Amino acid sequence: MSRHFDEYFKPVLAQNLELKNTVYSIRHQVYCAELGFEPCNEDQMERDAFDAYSFHALLQHKASNTFAGTVRVVAPQTEGQLLPIEKYCIDSITHATLHPKFLAREKICEISRLAVPSDFRRRRADNFGGAATGVINQESYSETELRCFPFIAVGLYLAAAAAALKNGIEHSYVMMEPRLARSMSFLGIKFEQIGPVVDYHGQRAPYYINQELFMKNLSPGFKHLLKTIIHDLD
Repeated sequence: MSRHFDEYFKPVLAQNLELKNTVYSIRHQVYCAELGFEPCNEDQMERDAFDAYSFHALLQHKASNTFAGTVRVVAPQTEGQLLPIEKYCIDSITHATLHPKFLAREKICEISRLAVPSDFRRRRADNFGGAATGVINQESYSETELRCFPFIAVGLYLAAAAAALKNGIEHSYVMMEPRLARSMSFLGIKFEQIGPVVDYHGQRAPYYINQELFMKNLSPGFKHLLKTIIHDLD
């Protein structure tokens, strides 16, 4: 699986203006033009205040030298820097002990803005509702057919995890659809739901995972792929 991934894709951290603009352009294409989650704008870049303290990852398609998707890890360092979930959905977190306010700012992050352009969702199995933001079509993919997993979505999730691990971040949050949480469980990434489903760009709920839970449940194949991605990012 790692060899197959490595044959086609290369994970890249967006550490210069050109690559960051590529991230914002892909996000505008998916979140504004395609999904309508945010308004379209003249420069066709989707940005917000959280980008200033985020890690941005891209997957480069080696054969075409184009980018097949992006994801960001919002990683606050000071008390004034909030996670998106804290700014927009704070009342949705009802868990007594896993609220981000109880944790050190530099130890928490939020995975958000995962986007896969339509050009890389041409296969019938991948061209369904939710694919743009990484949902895995469980009607088409089974646990015994790992070779059929959409490597773009999986690679982006693992690139986000790699960025968090490399920077000593222990606790991760995400607002996502319950079916996306089921997709993640399908891969062995078992998020804990920490609040009810609310209406936020569709029906979504807050979820939590930490380093220990992530590494404990991740399947051996995906652990190997994670090591490959960490090596590539280094």
